[in-house]
Amino acid sequence: MYQRSGACESSDFDLDLDGDTLREECGVFGIFNHPDAAAITALGLHALQHRGQEAAGIVSFDGKVFHSERKLGLVGDNFSRRSVIERLVGDSAIGHVRYSTTGETILRNVQPLFAELEGGGFAAAHNGNITNGLSLRRQLISDGAIFQSTMDSEVIVHLVARSRGKLLDRFITALKQLEGAYSFVALSNKKLIGARDPLGIRPLVLGELDGRYILASETCALDIIGARFIRDIENGEVVVISSDGIESFFPFPRQPARPCVFEYIYFARPDSIVNGRDVYQTRKAMGQQLAKEAPADVDVIVPVPDSGVPAALGYAQQIGKPYELGIIRNHYVGRTFIQPTQSVRELGVRMKHSANRSVIEGKRIVLIDDSLVRGTTSIKIVRMMREAGAKEVHFRIASPPITHPDYYGIDTPNKDNLLAATHNLQEMCEFIGADSLAFLSVDGIYKSMGYEGRDPKQPQLTDHCFTGDYPTPLTDVSSLTPPHKSLLTEAN
Repeated sequence: MYQRSGACESSDFDLDLDGDTLREECGVFGIFNHPDAAAITALGLHALQHRGQEAAGIVSFDGKVFHSERKLGLVGDNFSRRSVIERLVGDSAIGHVRYSTTGETILRNVQPLFAELEGGGFAAAHNGNITNGLSLRRQLISDGAIFQSTMDSEVIVHLVARSRGKLLDRFITALKQLEGAYSFVALSNKKLIGARDPLGIRPLVLGELDGRYILASETCALDIIGARFIRDIENGEVVVISSDGIESFFPFPRQPARPCVFEYIYFARPDSIVNGRDVYQTRKAMGQQLAKEAPADVDVIVPVPDSGVPAALGYAQQIGKPYELGIIRNHYVGRTFIQPTQSVRELGVRMKHSANRSVIEGKRIVLIDDSLVRGTTSIKIVRMMREAGAKEVHFRIASPPITHPDYYGIDTPNKDNLLAATHNLQEMCEFIGADSLAFLSVDGIYKSMGYEGRDPKQPQLTDHCFTGDYPTPLTDVSSLTPPHKSLLTEAN
């Protein structure tokens, strides 16, 4: 443990209210042959809202015509009106919620994408990041393709359009040209198609409602509509749902799955089941393992809301000390509140989080959070605890230090802006102003998920943010600084 050498002054740092967190990726949903397809899709997207809050869209098909509604903002703000749902005629639909990792948030970058291809209409929605998308885009443009967006996702539409044969064959031909992480849902005149990347980095599940099949990023989207979970789509699997039923194809060489570890740490909703694991229980187990590795002699365990709550419960149970809500979060403050002046920005953290003085004052506390990115929010939280009268403030992170950026659909900063990539443990502790700081080890993450530890020869998870072990080629990595600006920069 390292002792705090002094609290950080506010003038020393740019305290970005929203910059010190991992950004959710995107969420996808699809349903085939149900009379309430659009309304069900809107509900499914509402359950997936945590995966992206910038925009949402739905494309439906009525047997003759495709209908599209794409909106900036939240699902509830745009798809709760009956008039919108009534325009989405048809018994099949796909939907998407977006947090941008490639391409800025403008209406033409909202998914699902739609195009009229040879043989009929084709709509697609994508979660993940195509790491050779820029190279493919350049080649397609040089060959005469006209792009309507700055997203990597549009590459798949052009690749399908330029292939030959039946739609499924064209879709698979397109997938084989992609690198990176993806889950796709696609809708044609006759089929709902789902696909998961060969390593299964991004999640996709299959469900059933009233005898109709559903595809979704997480099981929580099935729960909200009362659907039955059938199974996870396997890594490298392509599923085709039609009036004939469901078919499964494995067009890639089979290899062990490596799902993204951050689905369990942060991204997935706690009530989801991801790759057979209960997310809530997994996060509690991470907190318990953290307590074994880095116990703290304190009076109270305090979660940093909301994502630190399950780990804090596990930590408290393991060390046998009380768990208290020492920080109260205001869920009704949005990003639009951010003001340009430093004095007003300083007040913003108090609008989002406030100290519960009655459980903090005079106590030795340990704060539990799921991850540490830039560290700026941690500075503010630690300072808030001290101002509320905490006797000692210790910090524990229920994941390893993030030392490498992500290129698979998570909007992480570039390496220079990752605190753990530029500071050692003592320096990080001093930076955030805590009395001590500790992280869950890489092996600890694996142990909390039921493994004996990380297998260096064949890692069980995609854990590159901690280890630098990127599981796929990064063809465009030199252009991805920061990663989510790649296609936008190229387009401009």
